[in-house]
Amino acid sequence: MSSARALLLGRNRDRSRLDPRLLAPPACFALVFAAYAAGVFEVAGGVVFLAGDAAVVGSLAAAALAVRRNGLVASWTVVYAALLGYSADHYLLGLSGRSLGDRLVALLGVDGLVYLGVQALVIGTLAWLAGRLVGLAGTALGRRYGVSRRDG
Repeated sequence: MSSARALLLGRNRDRSRLDPRLLAPPACFALVFAAYAAGVFEVAGGVVFLAGDAAVVGSLAAAALAVRRNGLVASWTVVYAALLGYSADHYLLGLSGRSLGDRLVALLGVDGLVYLGVQALVIGTLAWLAGRLVGLAGTALGRRYGVSRRDG
């Protein structure tokens, strides 16, 4: 596998198990959407440039995927899904008085989706770097102390 492909997509996996790269994005979206809808996560008010709780959930998922040697694309995707979960709550549940069609148009507006993409690229890359550093440190410590680690 080329190094650019490995950086973006991660290492090849044994296909006999369900791939966490496929499960993590919808799980992040659903978790964040439900948490904002239930009031567990909330926005203090004013103009929201970044949904903090959603960014934290996405960052933790991205770092966890990076520890497992997944690529940048997986990290970007889980952060995007988490941020989109907040946006879905805001536009679909928070804009009362508008028709469902208007709320969907607002949610799916290209400018907003691109803005989330830029945030996901920045946050996902930083979380991926942190996760890879943790993974490398764990591997180094394991080698130093003779602990074998099965990375799965």
